[in-house]
Amino acid sequence: MSATPEPPALSTARRPADRKRQLIDRAAQLFLERGYPQVSVAEIARAAGVTGPSLYRHFDDKQALLTAAVLTGVDDLETCTDRALSSTQRYGSDDPRRLDVLVDAICNLGIRRPEAAVLWRWNGAFLSDEQNSEVAARTTAVLERWAQALFLGRDDLSPWEIRQLAWAVLSITGSLSVHTTRIPATRARAQLRTLVGRAIALRPATAPELTAVTMPAGEAVGRREEILDASSELFQRKGFGNVGVDEIGEAVGITGPSVYKHFPSKIAILTSIGRRSAARLEAGAMAAGAVTTSPRQLLAALAESYVAVLTSTPDLSVAFNNGAVLRNLDARDLLAAQHHYVARWIALVTEIEPGLPRAEAAITVHAALSIANDTVRMRRGRERPALPGQLAYLMKGVLGL
Repeated sequence: MSATPEPPALSTARRPADRKRQLIDRAAQLFLERGYPQVSVAEIARAAGVTGPSLYRHFDDKQALLTAAVLTGVDDLETCTDRALSSTQRYGSDDPRRLDVLVDAICNLGIRRPEAAVLWRWNGAFLSDEQNSEVAARTTAVLERWAQALFLGRDDLSPWEIRQLAWAVLSITGSLSVHTTRIPATRARAQLRTLVGRAIALRPATAPELTAVTMPAGEAVGRREEILDASSELFQRKGFGNVGVDEIGEAVGITGPSVYKHFPSKIAILTSIGRRSAARLEAGAMAAGAVTTSPRQLLAALAESYVAVLTSTPDLSVAFNNGAVLRNLDARDLLAAQHHYVARWIALVTEIEPGLPRAEAAITVHAALSIANDTVRMRRGRERPALPGQLAYLMKGVLGL
């Protein structure tokens, strides 16, 4: 997969109103590509083709830019929904074209403005409680409107199933932002339509209990493992950038400087967490490969083992959420392991659907992974014992299994 090319800087001769939106768009793009903590105000200004002082005439600081970018994304979700639902009014309630219009609009938004669907979910830790509450309320309201149209007449679904499927659709449409597969918009739109169609046809209440066998997290053995366990919990709850070494030390009953006897830096702790999660995923893949050679059964087993690892320990979620940090490090072995793991899924999808190009297969895999990753990141439904089975069911449904 090749990296997305850097967009050309825009002219500094734009009107002030356009300038503000220009800054928001460039900031959103950089926050998605590299992560909020790794982006400076100077880089945003440079990408937008303006000076630092010019940027500060519109925004007080970087956090204000993030807030504006997230809220603009919600504005886009609401505008897209308003237009789509207005267009459906020309069709009768039982006309399938009503559904097609909304699905097309949702998929188009995922292609044109993927940050509208994912920027908040990736960067909510850097917003205030009040800002997060506002974004959550507005996003939930949008999804309720989607649900009313997408699941009209689906009396077989309970309210919680409809909510879960609506969030899954949002994850699918935002998944193009989490990988670097390059594909023409027409093909991307067609594949997203297929995946959304698969998702809204599912019934999460019928999901079987997850029984995947994977490498257990186990109890920490030794101070090094205790530090990794405590760090993983803290990074997931507060965000990597918001956790200090002193806090990690306190969590395991030692001083902050004592942590350096086991790890040279906080970055080293993060990469160790990533390697530990990669080892668990590989163990699950090896276990699946030992019992079946059927591409369909193997892919289903991989989905189940992925969910088992994701929901049994914070490690995998922490590694995934901090991918931008890891990409800036010399962690080639970890990144290679992650790419190899995803490539295995993509190869299986192309075996199951022989006529499907690899790019479309990659979109399919990342959409399925995004459903599980987003759910765990947003802590939705974590109190439900049935959640792991439901996530595996949704993933397999989107994968066409």
